[in-house]
Amino acid sequence: MKKIILFDGQCHFCNGSVQFIIKRDPKAIFSFASLQSEIGQSLLNEYNVPAHENSLILISNNHFYSKSTAALKISKELRFLWKLCYFFIIIPVPIRDFIYNIIAKNRYKLINKTVCEIPSPEDKKRFL
Repeated sequence: MKKIILFDGQCHFCNGSVQFIIKRDPKAIFSFASLQSEIGQSLLNEYNVPAHENSLILISNNHFYSKSTAALKISKELRFLWKLCYFFIIIPVPIRDFIYNIIAKNRYKLINKTVCEIPSPEDKKRFL
């Protein structure tokens, strides 16, 4: 089943994260859409995602996941050792999200690039 990742299309850290996921998702389980895109906004409305959720959203099994839960559920589907990150799901959500929020709050500072990587034609098919 396809899973959709909504990400902040204006954030270089988030765009880098999408490229990271693509490289570790050889089965192309994930599709991607920017939160700012028409389809992204439509999906946010369809799944009743609260307006304050503005960085990473995973849509899977007719449900949305956000913040650390989304990141860990994504890692579970990636190849190699990245699957092991899912182990951190046992940490209580408030603690996980506290750490996630620190990263999210500083994401514009973490990667200061002026050019985003252009996806290959094969990867472009995964963007909604």
